[in-house]
Amino acid sequence: MTMQTPGLHLMAKPTGPLCNLDCSYCFYLEKEQLYPERQRFLMNDEVLRAYVAQSIAGESGPEVLFTWQGGEPMLRGLRFFRQAVALQREMAGGKTIRNALQTNGTLLDDEWCAFLAEAGFTVGISLDGPRALHDRDRVDKAGRGTFDAVMRGIALLKRYRIDFNVLVTVTAEVAKHPLAVYRFLKEQGVRHIQFNPVVERMPAADEHAVKLTFAKPGLASVSTPKLALAPQTVNPGDYGDFLVGVFDEWIRHDVGQVYVMNFEWALASWLGLPSTVCLFAENCGRALIVEHDGDVYSCDHFMYPEHRLGNIRQAGVAELAASPQQVAFGQAKSASLPAFCRQCPYLFACHGECPKNRFATAPDGAPGLNYLCPAYKKYFRHITQYMNAMAKLIGAGQPAALVMEAFKGPLAVRVDPAPA
Repeated sequence: MTMQTPGLHLMAKPTGPLCNLDCSYCFYLEKEQLYPERQRFLMNDEVLRAYVAQSIAGESGPEVLFTWQGGEPMLRGLRFFRQAVALQREMAGGKTIRNALQTNGTLLDDEWCAFLAEAGFTVGISLDGPRALHDRDRVDKAGRGTFDAVMRGIALLKRYRIDFNVLVTVTAEVAKHPLAVYRFLKEQGVRHIQFNPVVERMPAADEHAVKLTFAKPGLASVSTPKLALAPQTVNPGDYGDFLVGVFDEWIRHDVGQVYVMNFEWALASWLGLPSTVCLFAENCGRALIVEHDGDVYSCDHFMYPEHRLGNIRQAGVAELAASPQQVAFGQAKSASLPAFCRQCPYLFACHGECPKNRFATAPDGAPGLNYLCPAYKKYFRHITQYMNAMAKLIGAGQPAALVMEAFKGPLAVRVDPAPA
């Protein structure tokens, strides 16, 4: 019998770390080095069937979300994804199936888009802003910029009326241009945006010896806590300024029109709702990945041998998620917080962010502080008054977008009387 585990999500990597690009900050390309030479990074029919079957059977709700990522998942080919959708429809059992594909966008063409539109996929596109910023780090294997190819892909998504969102990776350079990036995306008609900061360190000697590009995350490298930052890593102060700069533009002009996930996550916290993203949840461990060969790992950022939980061909995902190893992994997020974090007024919104970034030292000398702590403190402090206002509006049954009226003068919130 398959266990049903609410809140558990399994993201698939149908081509493992393989990608047609060579982005300088990508933390997943290096994972190819963890496999034997001539490894075929192709999810086979057996693994695909197990992934689909377990995802549907293990979901207690009426809707099942399948997330496809890489590397570049489109390298697995259209035939594979047609087969995946056919299996989903065969096994759905009355449940609604949703698919989300994260891609660099360079391989999109009419045939792909016709399929994605018919199958109802949502597509996430990686785009780091205007050409000069995007092409600085997002290059192909020959070192050529990919901006034009990505923009062609976005034009196709629009033509086929496919819902899409944009993922912006905030590097040290991108962080210096918040308004240029945000306004560019708006000009392109992008209405759903997520900003992901780059936080990577250079590998220690033993990691370099096995050809890893970056150090293992967080506490995994606690024995070498003073590793140099990778050059693409965003400065905490700059990242705080970036979020604040975009927020100030959004809060004045775009609430209810442009959806920035970073701000949506914060608003949920101010509303007292549980986090829908592991990044800001009190504990993690509910977002696992399944590699091309069926191996299941604790997290996308912890895809290393020591975090392998098992294989979906031999064990159920719910069983692996409930294993002592994974439970301890998830609970360590709150258990390892330094006192400095526990006393922070923004703990409810941050919860120490991702454990992979906890390699800094707190003011009292305690280890385990998140590298981005100064950024989040600056950001949360700045947005508090606006988040309080939007939470009050929503609590009164009014749209959050009314907060924009406050910039024109005092805002009166009408509270409808309760029915007799």
